[in-house]
Amino acid sequence: MNLRERLLKFAKRCIEISKILPKSYECESLKRQLINAATSIGANFEEADGALSKKDFINKVAISRKEAKETRYWLAVISGSFVDPKIVADDIDEAGQIVKILSAILIKMGATVKR
Repeated sequence: MNLRERLLKFAKRCIEISKILPKSYECESLKRQLINAATSIGANFEEADGALSKKDFINKVAISRKEAKETRYWLAVISGSFVDPKIVADDIDEAGQIVKILSAILIKMGATVKR
């Protein structure tokens, strides 16, 4: 599976996770945050593919990385609070793996990456 497919699969998985969150005031905000961050990872990576310059490419990949970190955070927030931790453990790990992959791309392109 290439990275684009992996990011799409991850976004769809996060949408499915959002569907199992309880229907409550708190969870409505969490659902939006999770979906927005998770779908933004792949969208920005797609934009990077069409970048007009190296600087633009680095910027879009950096945004994807930032969104992956945010997605990992929202998954951690719902884990144990609103969803059984076993349900999202692999997804939290996948978000971390995506961060590492995107970090490696940025480093290869010569960008400075904060760990």
